[in-house]
Amino acid sequence: MTPIYIQPMHNRVLLKRADPKHTTDSGLIIPENAKEKPHIGVVIAVGPGQYYKGVRFPLTVKSGDAVLFGKYSGQDFEFEGEKYLFVVEQEILGVFEEEGEKR
Repeated sequence: MTPIYIQPMHNRVLLKRADPKHTTDSGLIIPENAKEKPHIGVVIAVGPGQYYKGVRFPLTVKSGDAVLFGKYSGQDFEFEGEKYLFVVEQEILGVFEEEGEKR
């Protein structure tokens, strides 16, 4: 993966979607146009947080977190040949954690 040079603004998060499965459990190959976009991604960068009454509230996710987001969340875009997704932190449904790990 190439380094990214985009800093999200306010409460936005830059994600890279997880690679979708190319075959079914029975071994059938799924064509590119029939694949559903994955709802899991890895956080690449986070914004500094949202201001409210002069106080900045930092985001709870951090770079490297694996997250689950809504099906129609965010804005897809391509940068230097890589596909990314911008979402607002509120569109992130959950963070995957290692067993026994708590935030």
